[in-house]
Amino acid sequence: MGLLSQVLSMENQTVLITGATAGIGEACARRFAHLGARLVLTGRRAERLNALRAELGEERAHCLAFDMTDKAQLTRAVESLPPGFQEVTVLVNNAGAAYGMEPAWEADMEEWETMVELNITSLLRITRKILPGMVERNRGHIVNIGSVAGTYPYPGGNVYGATKAFVEQFSHNLRCDLHGKDIRVTNIEPGLVETEFSVVRFRGDKDKADSVYQGVDAMTADDIAEAVVWSVSVPQRMNINRIEMMATHQTAAGFRIERRAQ
Repeated sequence: MGLLSQVLSMENQTVLITGATAGIGEACARRFAHLGARLVLTGRRAERLNALRAELGEERAHCLAFDMTDKAQLTRAVESLPPGFQEVTVLVNNAGAAYGMEPAWEADMEEWETMVELNITSLLRITRKILPGMVERNRGHIVNIGSVAGTYPYPGGNVYGATKAFVEQFSHNLRCDLHGKDIRVTNIEPGLVETEFSVVRFRGDKDKADSVYQGVDAMTADDIAEAVVWSVSVPQRMNINRIEMMATHQTAAGFRIERRAQ
């Protein structure tokens, strides 16, 4: 754990983390649990959630296994929160995915729609369910996990990048709506992070996923979780609007120019 994690206590906080079964969400769960927060952990894989709950402490973690893209399941899950977990003070909108790297004219339309449902629509739904309670109590922090893909385009990033651009702008607009309230909004925008993300993107092809990180010291899920916890831990008078993070050896590649014979 970093220095921040040694000095901060979150024993009076309830943190809801979507997509907590792996990667950044799982790392965030461990960080917040170490600091004493109560946790609401969501994901599709119940066995992973239950294992994480057993590890972190069953009395301090509540698991909700459901499909974020299913509106009815999401509504039932949030409305089923037991006493002690209902007053969510930190919402980490981490659930999301990318599918494929094909150019737009070859992309799978169903995968495009799934990215929109997961990265945009489900994020909106759970935010809309949690936010009224924060406003009523005048206390809370929404942390959205965006991506550098929302700022820098790249071949094959088409709809995924567009969904993350939406998350960035939605975060800024939430800040406008919450003007004058003690509720903060942060957009965390990671670049290359070595998690299961690429395995999903390449539809289970682990060799192809591993090649993404070959020869590069990529960021880890813990690196991103540390940024999430830091953004939540700063004095209430501060709002961290956005954090853009890249691996040291990753940069925005710049413009491409097609040279043709005159």
